[in-house]
Amino acid sequence: MRIVFVRHCEPDYTVDSLTPKGWREAKLLSHRVLNWNVDAFYESPLGRAHDTAKTCLDLRREHGKNSDVTVLPWLKEFYYQLKMPVTGEDVMCWDLMPSYFNGNKDLHDKDRWYDTDLMRSGNIRAEYEAVTSAFDELLKGYGYVRRSDGTYEVTSHNDKTIVMFCHFGVTALLTGHMTGVAPTCLWQNFFMAPSSVTIIGSEEREEGTASFRVQEFGSVSHLTDNNEPVSSSGYFAEVLNL
Repeated sequence: MRIVFVRHCEPDYTVDSLTPKGWREAKLLSHRVLNWNVDAFYESPLGRAHDTAKTCLDLRREHGKNSDVTVLPWLKEFYYQLKMPVTGEDVMCWDLMPSYFNGNKDLHDKDRWYDTDLMRSGNIRAEYEAVTSAFDELLKGYGYVRRSDGTYEVTSHNDKTIVMFCHFGVTALLTGHMTGVAPTCLWQNFFMAPSSVTIIGSEEREEGTASFRVQEFGSVSHLTDNNEPVSSSGYFAEVLNL
């Protein structure tokens, strides 16, 4: 099984849609998505993800390819806040100063990050478990049942591909959930550009047991192949365009 996460194209957060550049990205992305063999599409309820998905699925519809999409409320951006110590400032749980993050090693631990005092200040564990439980329930319907050790029992092997149009924060969270990496490490140290594609596939090296592995992370070949610059939205410097 393959799970493809697509980050929305360059956003205009003021109207929860796309910038003019974002619409150009969506058009280029749509030609990439057109030829994918997809069994199901899902999208976040937020406008910027919906507009990205609609652009891609409208083109598939024009070519007679499956384009039905299901809205998953829990696939919205993981925008829950917490309070920084000392200052009491409200910040997004995925937007920490590097010196604070690097100096608090429990934030790097896949089993302890959500039980730190910092994360407790925003009830992040409850929100995290709500999203991952809903995600695991979806995978269960495809024949993959999560075990306590993080592997998945395969009740019905398949080679299906599902695509999720969503956001960086929730994609990093679910990627960490599937691969045994604290999402804080992905939030702080990895970047997915707008319109980027991340592919995660199941491997069944032991009969009846599946684990998930990242095949491609933050791919923007549909932009670079067409001389469209990669957006720096969500990055604190300028990305390198090669």
